[in-house]
Amino acid sequence: MTWTVFISVAGFCVAAGALATAVWAFPELQRLRARYDSLESSVAGLRREVELLASISARSGRRVQRVEHDYSSVAERLDALESLAAAAPGAKSLDQAIESARRGADAATLTEQFGLSGGEAELVARLHGRKKSA
Repeated sequence: MTWTVFISVAGFCVAAGALATAVWAFPELQRLRARYDSLESSVAGLRREVELLASISARSGRRVQRVEHDYSSVAERLDALESLAAAAPGAKSLDQAIESARRGADAATLTEQFGLSGGEAELVARLHGRKKSA
């Protein structure tokens, strides 16, 4: 056997091996391509969801700020009302009405003793009164 024949046979074997490898690798490459495409679409979907959540979060933040702004004066008004009630001569405080409700006073008693409106007295009695046993 001459060197040219030997080199030709070796070249053929290398080419056949490369062809076999390509035939074996092609389906694997297609499977990997499909997996890549699937992951890429999943990432795109996740990106859309994150953008949606960011948008919702921003809107929620604005709403919270609006609520805080709208109701920030409530505490100030409540303080002002409590100071007016405390400054009134002979006025009994809401704290005393709450303590009385805790001791068992009903709404009618709270109205009489502390000058609360019917709704206020009912609210204090329900929130701070004794629980009725069954």
